[in-house]
Amino acid sequence: MQHTLSTSALIKSTIIATIIASLALVTFILPAEYNVDPTGLGEQLGLTTLAQTAIKSAPLVNNETKQATDSIEVVVPAGRGVEYKFSMEQFNKMEYEWSTDGEPLYFDLHGEPKGDTTGYFESYAIATLKTMKGSFTAPFAGSHGWYWRNKSNKPVIVKLTTKGEYAIIGLK
Repeated sequence: MQHTLSTSALIKSTIIATIIASLALVTFILPAEYNVDPTGLGEQLGLTTLAQTAIKSAPLVNNETKQATDSIEVVVPAGRGVEYKFSMEQFNKMEYEWSTDGEPLYFDLHGEPKGDTTGYFESYAIATLKTMKGSFTAPFAGSHGWYWRNKSNKPVIVKLTTKGEYAIIGLK
């Protein structure tokens, strides 16, 4: 038995789908991606802090050594975690320094191999600190960076300065 929909049923379904998509755009996507929150619900759900998470300056590149230098601010929302990553080739080096605006954060500095679909990652440092300075050499090509977890009841700003051979992926 073949079932066909009438033109009026198709138009009704299209209108309903458009309304649902518009509500999702206004309520969730705009606050999380662009910090535009016309309903106020995005702020209540903590979505507007996601849009503010990455504010970075223009990178400086030394063409002789192909090294970039970046200063990045990452907002870690209250009671949540964010991941900030860089793409690096095997044996590329990065120097870094980060500090919070006061609260210590749990962090995991780690890397994930390029093309891996198993979920494997390798941690280089795990601790709860207010600041950290160091360097590392990528043991494999892939994405490398930090997962910061904020256990406090207010957003924490991380100021991250990096120098090395990488391309910014950003929030992941």
